[in-house]
Amino acid sequence: MRTTRTLPIAAAVAASALVLAGCAGGAPQPAADVTADPVYEGTLSILTKFGGAPLETYFEDLANAYEAEHPDVEIELIQETDQSIKDKTKTLTASAALPDIYFTWTGDWAENFVGGGLAADLSELIAPGTEWGDRFGEASLSAFQYDGKYYGIPLYNNGKFMGYNKAAFAAAGIEVPTTFEELVDTCGPLRAAGYEPIAFGNKDGWPALHYLQQLFAYNVPSDVLHADFDPETAKWSDEGYVAALEQFQTIVEECTDSGKGTNGVLYTTAQEALAGGRAAMYYQEILEFDTVTAEGATLTTEDFGIFPLPTPEDAAGDPDAIEGSPEGYLINAKSPRAALAADFMKFATEPENASLLSSPPYGQPSTVVGAVTEETSSMPVYEGITAVNEASQLVVWLDTVTVPEVADAWLAGGEAIISGSATPEEVLESVRTANDSAR
Repeated sequence: MRTTRTLPIAAAVAASALVLAGCAGGAPQPAADVTADPVYEGTLSILTKFGGAPLETYFEDLANAYEAEHPDVEIELIQETDQSIKDKTKTLTASAALPDIYFTWTGDWAENFVGGGLAADLSELIAPGTEWGDRFGEASLSAFQYDGKYYGIPLYNNGKFMGYNKAAFAAAGIEVPTTFEELVDTCGPLRAAGYEPIAFGNKDGWPALHYLQQLFAYNVPSDVLHADFDPETAKWSDEGYVAALEQFQTIVEECTDSGKGTNGVLYTTAQEALAGGRAAMYYQEILEFDTVTAEGATLTTEDFGIFPLPTPEDAAGDPDAIEGSPEGYLINAKSPRAALAADFMKFATEPENASLLSSPPYGQPSTVVGAVTEETSSMPVYEGITAVNEASQLVVWLDTVTVPEVADAWLAGGEAIISGSATPEEVLESVRTANDSAR
């Protein structure tokens, strides 16, 4: 999941690069040699996005197992949550204290670290055709490919789906909607049956962008949409954007209980509404599937189903696209322990550990081929990752695929649509202004 930006990541990367370049009396630090034989001693630092239950124990157990095999290695974990990871990353980057291994999204976010010289080139180790690289699907690896080189270790895949309570749908006498218009039509019967139709919280800003990016993929021709992600080719003028913004506004007004107050509701509150049986639907990532049916939840695995956000009728984009992307880790290009870092990540992506990651209570669908099966994962996770693998394309999160200035404009725009303080046309104009400043 995404979080809001408080400082442009590119600025933090640039600041860190300048600090690193000025070390050792002005002499630049040598690039990390990830292909060297690892030296199994010293402290290895790792910044994860697995802070909090139930995910936190995954890296803790990995670290303990790795330390047991290599007693002279100590692993320092910096465990952050979805909401805190970006600010923590920017702080560590700007102070040139980036750990040996650190979490990343794909898109512009990762590209900033690559362009800033802070991500080690892993091509010799993980490119397709290498022993390590062959553990993964080529699409997962290519998500972290820049200028023909491979920089990231894809840990798990992800996609966005509407999770729903089957018992609520039965009580309301409705079927799973197949069009956007049918989705909106379900909201009245669900409310009459005593449920909040769609739980939604946008206090952190990014949940609105998840709706918008999927609706953009449906309403805007694919070539236009992808051109708009690059400030040099972007126009942000297609009429499909207005249609998508209006559709999002309809969801907020007709299908949520909070309406214009949604900007004050946490996404975790919305998640808990589905888990607690109070809401019928919640738009969520695969990574959340096992959370809403975890021990103590009212919603059971048997009553939990998923479906893609339905496509609007007569939409001009790609009806088979799904919003999502792999998420993974980079190795600090300046780390003296780069070879050890690579060895640890090989350990983390061994098939046994990959299957564990994909299983309850973690439910993070590993990118390692064969790790997600009907036996290892819950049925919703298995169905979700199967749909992701069969999608015509994955459209990356709006706040990481675009440059920070444009992402910030979209964050503000989503909040403005919810509050009613701006029209779709006014939001688009603010995005175009931000894009012009980024050129």
